[in-house]
Amino acid sequence: MTKPLHVINYEGKQYRIPFDLDLGIDNGKVIDVPNRFSGEKASLPWFAVAVYDLIMGAEQFEDYSTMQQGLDWFRQYFPKEYMTLLD
Repeated sequence: MTKPLHVINYEGKQYRIPFDLDLGIDNGKVIDVPNRFSGEKASLPWFAVAVYDLIMGAEQFEDYSTMQQGLDWFRQYFPKEYMTLLD
């Protein structure tokens, strides 16, 4: 992974985010995100939702390098939620 642009301390863990994202709008919120195919939901903190949205956008624009980097980030930091939303 590249050098993090953001380091988030959340619930006693440190999350290194290598993307240039605006993380301030929902600071502190936990958001339920549905799987776009099954509808199964996963609860994610605001910064993970920002990465999820980045992955979805990268897929739409066929930016597979960014998409893969986001998927790798999710597997590292949110493996259960990755399996629910992105696998």
